[in-house]
Amino acid sequence: MPEKARLVFFSAPSVRPRGRLNGREIRFISSKTRRSAAFGLRSPALLRSRRMVSERRFHLAQVNIALPREPLDTPLLADFVAALAPVNAAAEASPGFVWRLATEDGDATAVRAFGDERLIVNLSVWESLEALRAFVYSHREHLAALRRRREWFERLGDSSVVLWWVPAGHRPSVDEAEQRLAALRSNGPAPEAFSFRESFAPPPHDGRDERAPNVDSRALCPAGD
Repeated sequence: MPEKARLVFFSAPSVRPRGRLNGREIRFISSKTRRSAAFGLRSPALLRSRRMVSERRFHLAQVNIALPREPLDTPLLADFVAALAPVNAAAEASPGFVWRLATEDGDATAVRAFGDERLIVNLSVWESLEALRAFVYSHREHLAALRRRREWFERLGDSSVVLWWVPAGHRPSVDEAEQRLAALRSNGPAPEAFSFRESFAPPPHDGRDERAPNVDSRALCPAGD
């Protein structure tokens, strides 16, 4: 009797043109993934399973903005510009990556938003908070760039990073990101807009939103933020 074959599905990044912003073509860079469902689990495994189902219904969007100390074509920012392609490639290859905003240049440094043409915008979507956190604070290429953040960028007086849940398949716009960051700055962390330090679970199935914040008191950022 021949051994049964096992099919293994590999995810592959896809790049799709999706319009223009600031006169440049915007590409939606994403990676489609397949997951298997588990059945017959009991508590507390049942609770974990329900949370996984909720996270499959929702993905995590994030935007962070940065103000360079000098223009991108100056020597001070040369190492940052050189790191863009490898860091973006590392993000796309990371577990849980879904999508990132990019122009035809392959990054989003030409996107102008948030009321200041000098700002750099990074907008992406991930399968979960854990996946995003693992890349941001554990991936070698990104950590190397993060450690030099204060060398390259000004310290902003208010929040520069915001996270929020979006329905799976949704691709947030820059306007949406601006609104979420404004909400965080005005109201502090809440289910609609939160931070790594104080986060919230995805929206529940039953519509009764009684989510409490999850506070992470660890010192994660090597730049001291």
